[in-house]
Amino acid sequence: MIRSLVFTTQGRLHSKDIEMFLMPTLLTDTNLFLWVDLEKPTPEESKFVLEEVFHFHPLSIEDCVMASSTPKVEEYSPKEGDLFTPYLFMVIHAVDYSRKDGVFDTSELNFFLGRNFLVTYHDGPLRSVSQTEERAVKANTHIGRAPDRLAHTLLDSIVENYNPALDELSIEISDLEQQVLAHSSKQSMNKILRIKKEVLHLRQIIGPQREVLARFARGEFRLIRAHMVPYYRDVYDALFRISEQVQAYTDSLTGILQIYLNMSSNQTGEVVKLLTLITVITTPLMMVGTWYGMNFQHMPELSWKHGYATAACVMTFSTIATYWYFKRKKWF
Repeated sequence: MIRSLVFTTQGRLHSKDIEMFLMPTLLTDTNLFLWVDLEKPTPEESKFVLEEVFHFHPLSIEDCVMASSTPKVEEYSPKEGDLFTPYLFMVIHAVDYSRKDGVFDTSELNFFLGRNFLVTYHDGPLRSVSQTEERAVKANTHIGRAPDRLAHTLLDSIVENYNPALDELSIEISDLEQQVLAHSSKQSMNKILRIKKEVLHLRQIIGPQREVLARFARGEFRLIRAHMVPYYRDVYDALFRISEQVQAYTDSLTGILQIYLNMSSNQTGEVVKLLTLITVITTPLMMVGTWYGMNFQHMPELSWKHGYATAACVMTFSTIATYWYFKRKKWF
């Protein structure tokens, strides 16, 4: 599906969902700005827009069409024989988290940013795109005045939409901590490792994404106007805070895992302690019983009239004395 929005330099909506054959003509008008959004397009639609209308570099088209696990930004300047105008190509990932499945779902969003155009490409519906389109159409925030302003709004929305996912993750980590403290089990261990793996996955996404936004925050690109750089810096700061929050989640999960291991170790120690106490307490019984169970011919106690009663008393007294000693030492 192809959506297209044409804005004036004052940020007003000029036209919407124009015919594709009109796009090259609109691109020549310096008073207009074109946003083309490709949502799960067909190969024919991708080929027409990316190659025949905008004539993007083949490498950026390949990176756009193929799924990429690493966020990045590249600047393309035309060489001799190239038909495209200078543009930035950027790969960014939006995230969503499901407590039911316990996994992060990532959605890739590709940007082609030029002086008077913005092309976005994604394989499924994205909340940030729909929200930005709605705001741009209302024309009361003037976010459609220029491509770099609209790209900033999209990036800001993507980063802002990280928060609900992180809130869900925070609740799950809190529930997991209470579960481990109340009753640790093998299922708890599996859940800790699963969430820890997902948090690591999130860190692997945010890390390169921070580097991408850091380049915008430093004003490295000529297509980003100087007065827009502080806005990109604000998005970078928000992502930096999210990165710190994710690091805190990692530390929390490490602490929960340590608590689980300590509690498991304590439980094992209690079992070993109980078995040891049983063994020690029953040792007098075993010693006396074993001694008089030898039945050698020249053991005078065997023929003694009160031998059985005496042996029983010795075993009972020694067992009670051993139990009392451990009880006094508060070993159980």
